[in-house]
Amino acid sequence: MKNNILLLKTLLLSTSLVNTYKHCDDKKKKRKIVWSFIGMFIIYAMILGYSLAATLGYGAIGLTQAIPMICVLTISALAFFFTFFKTNGYLFNFKEYDMLMSLPFEAKTVAGCKFLYMYIKSLPWYLSITIAMMIGYEIFAFAPVYVLIEWLILSLLVPIIPMLIASFFGFLIARASVGFKKNNIIQTLFTFMFIIFCFSFRYILEAMFRNGNVEETLEASYEAIENAANTYLPAKWFAGAIVDGSISDALLLVGVTVLLFSVVFHIVGRSYRQINSALKSHSASKSYKMTSQKKHSVVTAIAYKEFKRMTGSTTYITNVAIGELLAVILSVVTLIFGFDSIVKVTTQNAPFDSAVLQPAIPFIIYFLVGMMASTTCSPSLEGKQYWILQSLPIRKEQIYQGKMLFNMYLTVPFMCLGVLCLCFSAKVPVINTVLYLILGSVLCAFSTAWGCACGIKHMRLDWENEVEVIKQGPAVALYMLPNMFVVMGLVVGVVFLGMRINHALLALIFIAIASLLTAVSYMRAMALAKKT
Repeated sequence: MKNNILLLKTLLLSTSLVNTYKHCDDKKKKRKIVWSFIGMFIIYAMILGYSLAATLGYGAIGLTQAIPMICVLTISALAFFFTFFKTNGYLFNFKEYDMLMSLPFEAKTVAGCKFLYMYIKSLPWYLSITIAMMIGYEIFAFAPVYVLIEWLILSLLVPIIPMLIASFFGFLIARASVGFKKNNIIQTLFTFMFIIFCFSFRYILEAMFRNGNVEETLEASYEAIENAANTYLPAKWFAGAIVDGSISDALLLVGVTVLLFSVVFHIVGRSYRQINSALKSHSASKSYKMTSQKKHSVVTAIAYKEFKRMTGSTTYITNVAIGELLAVILSVVTLIFGFDSIVKVTTQNAPFDSAVLQPAIPFIIYFLVGMMASTTCSPSLEGKQYWILQSLPIRKEQIYQGKMLFNMYLTVPFMCLGVLCLCFSAKVPVINTVLYLILGSVLCAFSTAWGCACGIKHMRLDWENEVEVIKQGPAVALYMLPNMFVVMGLVVGVVFLGMRINHALLALIFIAIASLLTAVSYMRAMALAKKT
């Protein structure tokens, strides 16, 4: 335990923004840290506000006694998914592996320390939810003070069990991929399969509440929550400790958490070195033949380099390419079942003319394809080797033009496929289909240029783990949050305007607007590139 605490303290100090701010003399860097804290505070406040509003709704409809169970199930679901996506970068195949494993610590100690580090970094998200739900529960239940203290203490343990389960699944995927020469590809395929399963599972739950009046829905909701709590025992133990004041349930939650932590990392520790060594090694083909090299332009060569960088990292490819994969799935499903059927399922058989959704087709596909631009994190991913690119006899603008070209190669084909499939299924006129293809391509260009501007502006080269820039970087947050909310608003706005304006004319208007925004973003990215 002392070794875990020592390693954990060192990791936290080396990556702490507070520690950096305290010992840094660079005013520009200090300013960025302050803005990072402000951004995080706003995000946590939004989560707290949303969770409190939802909890007040639960209490208003008579689900007060179910709030503790809802709290645990919500946090557990988030902890499971967040951890599963981070496992490959935090527990396995991380940058400082060689340095940590050279220290006089057991493999399970290093793995356990990395897990605790991941837990502490994610804890503010979970505390925002649990504090909001605790306040909502107190408003309706009038619980005594000691119950609220117990709620806070047990809430610290709630994310650990789902995180351990997700880590163990990540371990199994990594362990299974070790037996293959192309272990990174196998690991990526396993991860994509699991992500798709999680997305599809949502519709299974949604079908449970599709029919019935308000009373029946409330009864079904409470019954479903109780069934979920009975299946997922930590939720039952937490609710028993809070609602019924059961000491045995509280002790069970604590004891099982500690026991599961010990068991999981005892198992993981036995294969930890083998898995990391396999993930960091690359097999060479025996049938390799020396051939003449093809000549490419500088920009194309950088785009190809970025492609190799993406395919060499499971964390990178699963985050950047998940939107493209979902776009392909949506396209295939739409062709099989028809555009009208998909609209009926989405609107739950509401009396709705699917033709009014036609102008929104490019934006629907863009919501998936533009979910994450590679240009937001690719500048930071150069890390401590960025000086190599700077020392090459090429202009700085060409570096980022190459990164943008790669993102266009990645997004435009999937955008065109999605638009064509949805337009064909919805029987969109040919001229409108052509305009939607142009609009979709321009939106991809805007995503690329805007992502690059965010990536250069908030470049971070001193990272120790690629997860920090691929998933948690300020550039990614600055790109994703406004982009997703704006696109959702545009889908609604385009449908509304499409009822009053000719669809072809509407597409031309948005092509002009998107082209202007793309040009502005591109010029901004190039201006920032000159200063790097």
